[in-house]
Amino acid sequence: MFEGLSERLENALEKFKDKGKLSEDDIKKGLREIKLALLEADVNYKVVKNFIKRVEERALSSEVIESLTPFQQLVKIVYEELVKTLGGEAKGLDLGGQRPAKILLAGLQGSGKTTTAAKLALFLKKKGYNPLLVSADIYRPAAIKQLKVLAEKIGVPFYEADPSQKPVEIVSKAIEMAKDMGRDIVIIDTAGRLHIDEALMEELVELKQTFNPSEVLLVADAMMGQDAVNVAKTFNERVGVTGIVLTKVEGDARGGAALSIKEITGCPIKFLGVGEKVEALEVFYPERLAGRILGMGDILTLIEKAQEAFDLKKAKELEKKIKKLQFDLEDLREQLRQMRKLGTVKEILEFLPGIGRKLGELDFDEKELIKMEAIINSMTKEERRNPKIINASRKRRIARGSGTTVQDVNKLLKSYEEMKKLLKHMRKPGRMQSFLRRFLGM
Repeated sequence: MFEGLSERLENALEKFKDKGKLSEDDIKKGLREIKLALLEADVNYKVVKNFIKRVEERALSSEVIESLTPFQQLVKIVYEELVKTLGGEAKGLDLGGQRPAKILLAGLQGSGKTTTAAKLALFLKKKGYNPLLVSADIYRPAAIKQLKVLAEKIGVPFYEADPSQKPVEIVSKAIEMAKDMGRDIVIIDTAGRLHIDEALMEELVELKQTFNPSEVLLVADAMMGQDAVNVAKTFNERVGVTGIVLTKVEGDARGGAALSIKEITGCPIKFLGVGEKVEALEVFYPERLAGRILGMGDILTLIEKAQEAFDLKKAKELEKKIKKLQFDLEDLREQLRQMRKLGTVKEILEFLPGIGRKLGELDFDEKELIKMEAIINSMTKEERRNPKIINASRKRRIARGSGTTVQDVNKLLKSYEEMKKLLKHMRKPGRMQSFLRRFLGM
């Protein structure tokens, strides 16, 4: 996410690192590089101008010039101004007091609107709400079918519209269905177009005026850069938008839309779509994203992901086994599966401080984890629980069964033994408890 921008900003700031004192000339030269980095990232020119002006005013004050740690102070200023540019603080959903609450999703075709409707429903379901999904897209029957399939996948009720009905009629009946079922939120997926046109705007205005939704969320494709910002501006002026869901962020190396959209439109980003899976939706925290852009990592989001992915009961059972040094290959297999729920190794490492810019240097094949699990699956239960019985003939059988080599089996067994040594070290008072509390919420 935003790899290009992150690398350029880190490189620009790195030049200040070894300077014991910063002159006015040093700061102005560095800010020119930061300005170029932002412009190359397709950040709106006005946003860049305002950002650089604010940073320069603070950097040329005694806050930096007379500081004993000028580099740290400058990074702090850039971070704080990035947070301000991104929106200042997280803006949660405002569902109001009316039930069922209505959330209207708008956006151009191809922005990921239908998938976002399902992601949002799953997010709210996990928070204890009872959403219902409805598609008011009568022009693209595939959209209705797609949302129905996604609703079934996440276990959320779906009102199946008749394409011959008008959008207002469809939504009205969906709301009645929600009331009958005791659902407290109705998420409305609307029609999109390949471009903004009058018919699209009139339809959205009619839906908004008729149902007075608590939230009107614009779904915008981050890969579009400044075009996404322009789309958001037009939708807000014509329809009135309460928040933005920025999709396909995981593929956006530049970050121009994320850094421009709040300042240009006045609308806060509320969610980030960070992948194709229905779970791949993150609440937008400006301070966390600013930290990731500057290579500071985002441990809080990683912890939240871990708490969702890891089974608390299994984590406690694992802690007991580790304390007794009973960690076997069945436990290792379970941990591999849990880890894959968090994402790829690269995605996990992006959250760690100081790792971001070095990701390109890491030579790790994601298939290694799949291979490790395949090897463990090829073992008998007895072998998984007592790896010491795995002799040469058993290794050959395991390798054949998993489509790997004996060398791969040996490599896994060696890694397992090294892991046991590490866990033995972590048995010392307080270390494992502290680790699990921090990362698993125990």
